[in-house]
Amino acid sequence: MEEQVPQEQSSRGLGTPLANAPIPLKDIPTEDTTRIGTGNAELDRTLGGGFAPGSLILLGGDPGIGKSTLVLQTLARLSAAGVSTLYVTGEESAVQLKLRSQRLQVAGSDMPLLCETNLHRILDHARKIKPTVMVVDSIQTVYREDLPGTPGSLNQLRECTLELMVFAKSSNCVVLLVGHVTKEGQIAGPRMVEHMVDTVAYFEGDRNHQLRILRTVKNRFGATDEIGVFEMTHSGLLAVENPAHIFLHPNMDAAPGSVVSCTMEGSRALLFEIQALVNQSNYSVAQRVAAGIDQKRLTIILALLEKFAGIMVGGSDVFVSVAGGFRIADPGTDLALAVSVASNHLNFPIPPQTLFIGELGLAGEVRPVSQMDLRVKEAARLGFKNVVLPREGKVNKYKDLQIHRVSRLENAITLCQKDF
Repeated sequence: MEEQVPQEQSSRGLGTPLANAPIPLKDIPTEDTTRIGTGNAELDRTLGGGFAPGSLILLGGDPGIGKSTLVLQTLARLSAAGVSTLYVTGEESAVQLKLRSQRLQVAGSDMPLLCETNLHRILDHARKIKPTVMVVDSIQTVYREDLPGTPGSLNQLRECTLELMVFAKSSNCVVLLVGHVTKEGQIAGPRMVEHMVDTVAYFEGDRNHQLRILRTVKNRFGATDEIGVFEMTHSGLLAVENPAHIFLHPNMDAAPGSVVSCTMEGSRALLFEIQALVNQSNYSVAQRVAAGIDQKRLTIILALLEKFAGIMVGGSDVFVSVAGGFRIADPGTDLALAVSVASNHLNFPIPPQTLFIGELGLAGEVRPVSQMDLRVKEAARLGFKNVVLPREGKVNKYKDLQIHRVSRLENAITLCQKDF
């Protein structure tokens, strides 16, 4: 038996407090910090202009969606620009990462690589290298040997994230954590981890499609309504600065059921194509299938068409899809959805280069939506000829763009059946 005296654990803090007594907010000194550009316009847009020094960022997404590809390309680009970086991987060996870097054409980078899962050893190397940007891939593989539990457990995740947060704030280093997600799509681990970090970003998309979308749900250094659009290729992720080339078919012909609408993602206007198929049902209960659109919203639109436009689709199967695998939750696309169903059911094509914008009320009226002028401006930039808008709402006039105003759903469908 050996007697041991328990040592008192000092409380963890984020540094020296500003003062011993409360002081006015206006008197608190601030530092003029410059954001670190990643060299990727879409990633910078999502983060609010680049990496904020001393920030802790959590990046989540489904397995194989491209999280490790994005951070590896970003660090290689920063390292080539002379920024001090450190890539910590706990899931891959050095040889595996080297093979992936060859596929991504960044194998010649002088970026330091550390294959380690012990947090204390990771921080020791980080203090020696003093990186400006450090990536930990992934946080679920990092552990503290003085704590019980396996890597990825709730206690380990909470404490490891706290230590990395203290390191980021004290050294002014940008720490980017890659996190696993559950089957529900949420980042695995306690919710406290998302509260501790400065930015939470989700990498969305279908592995069967090339499109990837980076969306922030929390950002202390910028807005949370911006998105970044990427395209997965054989050589890695490429930034898509003009998503209309993906969401819209370049040689789109006039076909019944095909309608173009516009949604706002932050300050960006995204044009996309809605396609509808209405067919006589062979089942006792007609099918309602929606891809990229809320199915309950589709049910409301079908009820409005029957009530106010006399389009009876109760005994027909209705299939609606957003081209390109994009998901839409903007009520400003209601009019386009209703017109696409009516167009396919009545078998009349919508003239190409025609845009529909408007929200539908339960009384059949077409309501104005936010930022209508930005949506119309994007349509004019892409060469559209006609825009159907609600009667209310001010928009500027653009050359070679004809604006048509409607007040009710039935008026919009009657207008579409005529020659624009």
